[in-house]
Amino acid sequence: MTDNSCVYLVGTGPGDPDLLTIRALRLIERADVVVYDRLISRGVLDLIPAGASRIYVGKETDRHTLPQDEINRLLVRAAARARVVVRLKGGDPFVFGRGGEEAEYLRRHNVRFEIVPGVTAATAVTAYAGIPLTHRGLATGVQIITGHSRSNLPLPHDWARLANSDHTLIIYMGLSNIDEISARLIQAGLSGDTPAAAVQDGATTQQRRIITTLAELGPRAREAKFRPPVLFIVGRVVSMAAALDWYRPESPEAREDAREQSA
Repeated sequence: MTDNSCVYLVGTGPGDPDLLTIRALRLIERADVVVYDRLISRGVLDLIPAGASRIYVGKETDRHTLPQDEINRLLVRAAARARVVVRLKGGDPFVFGRGGEEAEYLRRHNVRFEIVPGVTAATAVTAYAGIPLTHRGLATGVQIITGHSRSNLPLPHDWARLANSDHTLIIYMGLSNIDEISARLIQAGLSGDTPAAAVQDGATTQQRRIITTLAELGPRAREAKFRPPVLFIVGRVVSMAAALDWYRPESPEAREDAREQSA
């Protein structure tokens, strides 16, 4: 282990580099080694110094560059030869990012680490889609679940608890199981007419949005040929999407021009 080496588990948000925290930006700019996932955007990767080592460990369904155990070991090896190891993770490291597993492994191997929170999709993607998570008279709470289970096991959810019309339900990684999820929620008592949305590549220049109902969520996503990453939002707050539709995806160049004009 090098003197004062540290592994920084850094959340990069949903992709827009403007949503990076100042802490995340400062660490990226002084990184010796960067280990990054599939969902890290080009705009964020462009901030990595030219001299830093880059190691890609991206995962897709049924296709992993490295299994998680090997990623854990890689972080320990990187800390043995570099002072600033930055582990970039989409969204927030502790929201379906397996940051806790990596931190546990580092602690067991006496590697110093730091958690740098990021803007998670539940807050960023919904905001860019014009959908508030809570709103007076529409939603008094939020439930966040994964729509994916390990090794194709049944989804381990309490559907009766999730079928709460007073809450907003956010579903990560649910594209392949959205038909089952919708059916189980309807069987548990949530109306098939409940407003629902699907957002692909949220908070990026490639964002696409569907506004529909819970019963039609799966068919509409397939019709639009949606692909991961997709965030699903179910609840009465989705009815506000038309009124609060503020985001217009634009090229990074256009955004930079707008910044310079406002400076």
